[in-house]
Amino acid sequence: MRRIMKLQNCKSSATTIARRIALVMVMVGTCAPELSRAATPESDLWALQPVVRPDLPAGTCASRNPIDAFVTAEYAEHGLKPVGMADKRTLLRRVYFDLIGLPPTPAEQDAFLQDSAPDAYDKVVDRLLAGEQHGVRYGRHWLDVLRYADSDEQMIAAPGIHLWREWVIRALNEDTPYDQFVRAQLTGERSAVHTQISSLGYRTRVEPRADDMFALGFLARGHVLRDGKDVQELAITAVDTTATAFMGLTVGCAKCHDHMYDPIKKSDYYAMKALFDPLVLRKVIMASPADIMTAAKARADAEARRAAIQKPLDELVAPYKKKLYDERVAMLPADVRAIVLKPEKERTVAQQKIADDYYPVLRIDPDKFLPTMTEADRKKYEQLQQQLNEQRGGGRRNRNALPEFWTVEDDPIRLQQKSYELTSADPERPEKNREAQPGWPFEPAGVDFRDGRREAFSDWLTAPRNPLFARVAVNRLWQWHFGAGLEKTPNDFGTLGGLPSNPKLLDWLAAEFVARGFSMKQMHRLIVTSDTYKLASEADRSTAADDQKLDPTDTFLWHFRLERLEAEPIWDSIFAAAGDLDLTVGGSSFDPANLRQQIHRRGAYMTRGYATSGDATPSFLRAFDVDDGSTPCPLRTQTVTAPQALFTMNSPEIEEATTKIAKRLNQESKGDLHAAVDLGYRLAVGRQPSAEEAARGKTYLQGNVSRLKGFAWLLLNLDEFEYVR
Repeated sequence: MRRIMKLQNCKSSATTIARRIALVMVMVGTCAPELSRAATPESDLWALQPVVRPDLPAGTCASRNPIDAFVTAEYAEHGLKPVGMADKRTLLRRVYFDLIGLPPTPAEQDAFLQDSAPDAYDKVVDRLLAGEQHGVRYGRHWLDVLRYADSDEQMIAAPGIHLWREWVIRALNEDTPYDQFVRAQLTGERSAVHTQISSLGYRTRVEPRADDMFALGFLARGHVLRDGKDVQELAITAVDTTATAFMGLTVGCAKCHDHMYDPIKKSDYYAMKALFDPLVLRKVIMASPADIMTAAKARADAEARRAAIQKPLDELVAPYKKKLYDERVAMLPADVRAIVLKPEKERTVAQQKIADDYYPVLRIDPDKFLPTMTEADRKKYEQLQQQLNEQRGGGRRNRNALPEFWTVEDDPIRLQQKSYELTSADPERPEKNREAQPGWPFEPAGVDFRDGRREAFSDWLTAPRNPLFARVAVNRLWQWHFGAGLEKTPNDFGTLGGLPSNPKLLDWLAAEFVARGFSMKQMHRLIVTSDTYKLASEADRSTAADDQKLDPTDTFLWHFRLERLEAEPIWDSIFAAAGDLDLTVGGSSFDPANLRQQIHRRGAYMTRGYATSGDATPSFLRAFDVDDGSTPCPLRTQTVTAPQALFTMNSPEIEEATTKIAKRLNQESKGDLHAAVDLGYRLAVGRQPSAEEAARGKTYLQGNVSRLKGFAWLLLNLDEFEYVR
């Protein structure tokens, strides 16, 4: 079946060429000394200039929405003529997928078409923004940017990480102001007031909202083990993700050298890393006191049973392990051997570090001592080990284990330790002659760190006067509505990111965002109620030919861009048409390959992650361009590939869904196949079939109800099913 393929301008821009040159230079290690420092002074970078609210262009259009005034001014400047408005059915389907990621039901289509009031569309927008599915839709957008993953190799915070996702969804549904949304994920406190004084003159910390603990999953997610080793990624990933997500700057290359193009020094990077260096993980048990006590008793009983087996097992292997251990200790250098033989409490901190480093060398595993055992002792060992494994549940995780969540906190000891710049970003190669003081790029003078390092940084970051903060945020919102941001590189507002297509509109939106108290829902409403958003995606070729030549990539939005749905809305649409999509908000992630989880939850709850040993992200998500969360994803790619077509043509999910759709069409049309064809199109693509489509559908069915399953399959394989226009 044919697939829609969008033609793109293949000419390499100067920006793209510059990026490639920079990448090659870094890869081959030829960064010339004169290029190792930012070529653009801070004062020259447009994104760092103060946001000045521009005046509205006068007399450009009749629309009362300020957005249209700025867009129409660009039409006039570039000689463009916009296409007409989209029809009501097209607009309804567009805004539904945009705001909640779901198609409108036939009843919702009818209600909108029958509402002739001037504010009919506005009422739909308000209802969608007020519904709980809005948070599910935009939570997925934000979590792509924030690199959410259910697993990442040995991610310690994996148990309970979905509670961070639930916090994000709830915060968006509650229209938590964006500054608080960001601050909570950096500090666990949404308030900018960190301390308070009592009537007796005692100053104490302001008690944060209890649920804001889950926001710290943003930081906890960065602590991973590679090959069982703590690679100390938490602080580094915190810097990289915070900078790209909230500052719109790619600072990663400053790990090794001063940024080649932007005003970010290597010292700036490690000053920012020092903000997060004191962080350690802390496990929180998510259970009632009664549950904790019951679980503790069950654990004590289990440990007693295991101890009864472990004791004779240890006594059996002790002489064999001691012999091998003594042999290995004897081979150590004399100074190391003296440290290892010294009682642990008598070792200095430095000596303990040496002893810990040699622990893997001295550890005696079963594969080493088993060959030295007698045949009788080996058999006895295997019997005891089998009994122990049975007590442990065969190595499986305890199903009765209490739910947990991993948060972060500042370690008092680490707060007293110094931070250093690193050689090649290697945590094990600190440059002791280059101490890093807590700070960040563009840090103003006289920052007060008394309330905490991250607190001071978040206060600066989220301040209304910070030119990056609001600009980056509204550009993301614009991108999610129109398919591309006013600044085309949403994670890079630096020199190589180029300039916005409409700088005045971007600054007006940023100023308006601040004026509206950082309300994301108000900005969504402002954007989707503009005439620019309501434009049709298609135009008569003869009348649009000139516009196509002048602006082939639709930079100035003379028509609405045709966009393919992301993976999650495609998944949701399939089971919404089948009538069995589970719209429950909240809960842990599910794997569609797990037969025990055959509930059709929204795609936003589908598990995703990264592992070197296999696929941690389901094949459906990978086929439809979903990133695994290992890196921030500011904008998903949109490919057209064979695996996508194979899924919609030949997957178990499609087989199941088409069976249910056929049954639904037959039941709701009461056997009237003409009505079944009409309903099928409304379920699949949000409109009634044309006369030609209705005739073809009737011809295909041949009056046979059993052919409805094949008809449903055809509908799910229409190009229009996967695209929004």
